[in-house]
Amino acid sequence: MDRSLFRYVWRYSQRDQLAIFAVVILSLPFYYLSLDLPRQIVNDAIMGEAFRDGATTTTFLVVSFDLPALLGGGTVTLFPGLTVDQIGLLLGLSFLFLTFVFINGGFKYWINIAKGALGERMLRRLRFDLFATILRFTPDTLRVAKPSETATIIKDEVEPIGGFIGDAFVQPLLLASQAMTAMAFIMTQSVPLGLVVLAVVGVQFIVIPRLRRIQLRLGKERQLASRLLAGRIGEVVEGMDAVHGHGTARWEQTEIGERLYRLFDLRFRIFKWKFMVKFLNNFLSQLTPFFFYSVGGYFALTGRLDIGQLVAVIGAYRDLPPPLKELIDWDQQRLDVQIKYDQIIQQFMPDHLLPEEPAPSPAINGTHLAGPVSIEKLRVQDQNGAALADDISLSWGYPARVALVSGDSPVPHAIADVLARRILPVSGHITIAGQDFLRLPREVTGRRIACAGAQPRLFPGSLRQNLLYGLQHKLALAHGREQEGAPLAERVRIREALRTGNPLDSPFDDWLDHATIGMLSDKEIDEMLLENLALVGMGDDVFQFGVNGWVDTARYPALADKLVEARNHLRTRLADCGMSDLIETFDEERYANLASIGENLLFGASRNPLFNGRGRARNPLLLKVLEAEQLTGDLIGIGARIASTMMEIFSDLPPDHPLVSQFSFLASDEMSDFESALGRWTRRGLRGLGPDDRERLLAPSFDYIEPRHRLGLLDDAMRERLLRARRHVREEITRTDGRWDLEPYRRDAFCHNAVLRDNLLFGRVDMRIANARARVAKVVIDVVNDLDLRPAISAVGLDLDVGPGGRMLTRRQQTGVDLVRCIVKKPEIMIVDGAFSVFSNADCETILGKLIALFQNRCLVIITRDDAGLDAFDTVFAFENGAVITRRPDAHPGPQPPAA
Repeated sequence: MDRSLFRYVWRYSQRDQLAIFAVVILSLPFYYLSLDLPRQIVNDAIMGEAFRDGATTTTFLVVSFDLPALLGGGTVTLFPGLTVDQIGLLLGLSFLFLTFVFINGGFKYWINIAKGALGERMLRRLRFDLFATILRFTPDTLRVAKPSETATIIKDEVEPIGGFIGDAFVQPLLLASQAMTAMAFIMTQSVPLGLVVLAVVGVQFIVIPRLRRIQLRLGKERQLASRLLAGRIGEVVEGMDAVHGHGTARWEQTEIGERLYRLFDLRFRIFKWKFMVKFLNNFLSQLTPFFFYSVGGYFALTGRLDIGQLVAVIGAYRDLPPPLKELIDWDQQRLDVQIKYDQIIQQFMPDHLLPEEPAPSPAINGTHLAGPVSIEKLRVQDQNGAALADDISLSWGYPARVALVSGDSPVPHAIADVLARRILPVSGHITIAGQDFLRLPREVTGRRIACAGAQPRLFPGSLRQNLLYGLQHKLALAHGREQEGAPLAERVRIREALRTGNPLDSPFDDWLDHATIGMLSDKEIDEMLLENLALVGMGDDVFQFGVNGWVDTARYPALADKLVEARNHLRTRLADCGMSDLIETFDEERYANLASIGENLLFGASRNPLFNGRGRARNPLLLKVLEAEQLTGDLIGIGARIASTMMEIFSDLPPDHPLVSQFSFLASDEMSDFESALGRWTRRGLRGLGPDDRERLLAPSFDYIEPRHRLGLLDDAMRERLLRARRHVREEITRTDGRWDLEPYRRDAFCHNAVLRDNLLFGRVDMRIANARARVAKVVIDVVNDLDLRPAISAVGLDLDVGPGGRMLTRRQQTGVDLVRCIVKKPEIMIVDGAFSVFSNADCETILGKLIALFQNRCLVIITRDDAGLDAFDTVFAFENGAVITRRPDAHPGPQPPAA
């Protein structure tokens, strides 16, 4: 990136800028002619100067030009004009003025569209360049960079820069040309009035920018304060466990409050300066008409200026302040944006960047690291300059099973970080398979080396996407994709990518590295992932993910019918075992006692938030049905009794008490709101409740299950009324032609909006019976195994959304996913550094045994704290006080420094 914003803009938008320049220059003659038309209308048509000496007609719209003497002189007439009377001239000039209004408006429209498109393209390029620069940050830079601040800069702080880029060169040319044209026209009409305008404009251009520089300085301070605030909020969010653990919420609130006060003070000072400058600018703009009316009127009265000229001057000046004001604004914006750009460059252009990666090519597939590893005189420091490894030399062969026994030494972890490209050594030399490791492209080392650590980084998305993340290596670029056969939208995307320096590839292409895993189908890829998840002990986890997940029938078209078949098998198996009473099966004509009131009303499933949780209490369809069935007051009464009971029972319990989470319908922070709503309900009934109170008291009734909560709020009569309302809901859904996306339960059909578990059980487990859930689960697993559905259900589990940073997974599951992510890309060197710390000893032994077998012909490096259980390793290095102290006889120590 260039350190000068204008140089950066000109480099990448020169052609577009010149095209807009040409249109701006082309528009100026039309603009000038439109300024002169008011004078002609007043003098020639209204005052009648074109009809002197008793003439009743004149010639209108003559198009001619004079030839220079060099070409013989004379006049060339292109159009002789039209003969018109005074009314005709007035109408002709008026319509000509209207024509110029359309022409000038069309020029402005095209110029503004072109500027906007240019600005958006450059903003896209700038954001991409900044993101590409982040990918080149050194590990040391990344350690001190705050993710929230960096994201804020790319998302928000470059936005005004992008808005300015389209105006960077075009706007001053356009505004200055318009102002100069208007100024030249005023001078041709009256030099004294022109000098007055020139004097006022000079004051504006000298005084206003100086005052605005103070405003810019305050704006720079505000930007820095806003960035620090965003970074601090991000730190608090990331460290929320510590905040809650130490009870420091009030201190954090106070600290953020102080930052907000400083930000408020800066913004208020900017606010005052802004409007002071605006007041002065407006005063100067309105001062000029005073001179026009006084001095210009005097000249008109004394005959030194005719009325038409005065009107034309006033009309021309009407068009002068806007471009002048915008030109001053442009200068302020230029200074402001340059400051922002300089700050961004300081943030994104540290002293050291990683070299740019070469373009992907098929040659990368031929670069392998299947060879001996040699580390010579390695020296590594942390960000504070403390030594992590100092003058370390060691080597091993290939294939190899290598154990680095750390004890209390940081050296093995430093070696792992260097090989994983997570840290750069201060000095030293590393050779792998005869190649200089530190000079290899990161894409090569990322493919051939894998490192599983104790703190894995997962990305938002499905479990499958995270497992395949290490295989996202598409080699073929999209240079040839803009072809006649490609869809129009694709050709436009490619063309825009070329104009903005963005990748030509699409994220929707097939990015999997098939050179590594082979040309596998989706089903075969899922089977590979499930096999490796079982290797790290996550087979049961992913199966449970599938049981609680939604089935994508487009990806698994045959699974829906198989699940309905499994449902019937389950029903038969439970009956044969005398366990039918463990599940209350759904029946359209019967109230399901083990389901909630809301579930009984809907008797179906939807992913629309208005049909789930609190959303049901504000669902217009449900509210309409409840009103029609006269159930609103009854259900609000049930909700009120539930709320009253819950407040009485749980008011003295802490919010994190297990009884509160299991039985309470109310959130602890809503108790006061419910208390107020209950008071209004008690005093005035339904008429005393506003929309929020109705929603608040209606919501608990939808979650009520009589056998579970046992408050005695449902009787047979109410159940019949709810069944009638259920049928009404079904009629409304049918009448609206499925607009509400509520899919009803059907005994022999698959429900796409319901999770797999509900499709399989088609009912609710009776938790009143001892061990009911475990007994049903055992039968379900037997049925699933009999029908060979476990692989398909586990494949559904791969669709699980792991959440930001993998927060939907446990620490053990996150580490397991990271291990599998490393395994599936088939690295030639596999490093395990701390990944086993979250597993039990038995699981560690099992996983390690499988890894040793899997990497029999490759290189497996394990960092462990002690030397227990390392009999299967042929190369073992132990470290103490930063030095190698013991080795297996067949280990290669590498060149050692000479004795002192």
